Amino acid sequence: MFDIFQYVDIVNLLSVPLTLFFLGLWGIVVLRKNLIFILISIELLLLGVNLSLILASLFLDDLVGEVFSLFILTIAGAESAIGLAILVSFYRLQNLISVDLVSFLKS
Repeated sequence: MFDIFQYVDIVNLLSVPLTLFFLGLWGIVVLRKNLIFILISIELLLLGVNLSLILASLFLDDLVGEVFSLFILTIAGAESAIGLAILVSFYRLQNLISVDLVSFLKS
């Protein structure tokens, strides 16, 4: 069986999920005026965590990380669906999508 860990170090493999995670974190901090970009950034955060869990699961030869990544993907899908439903309802009420007016939904 092909073992990728005999050719590539785990630190080099973890640079990709770390980059995804920090790109999502940067998107939340910098692009916080647009709700769609915030949702995309949250998805990038979750994908970075998923990829790191899968790599750790492969490195340790254990299925726990892969099971957790399936749970996280399920939560990410539900989060996207609920977030987009809130965006659509907010757009129908206000005819614009802005983070500044989100407090309107509280009332």
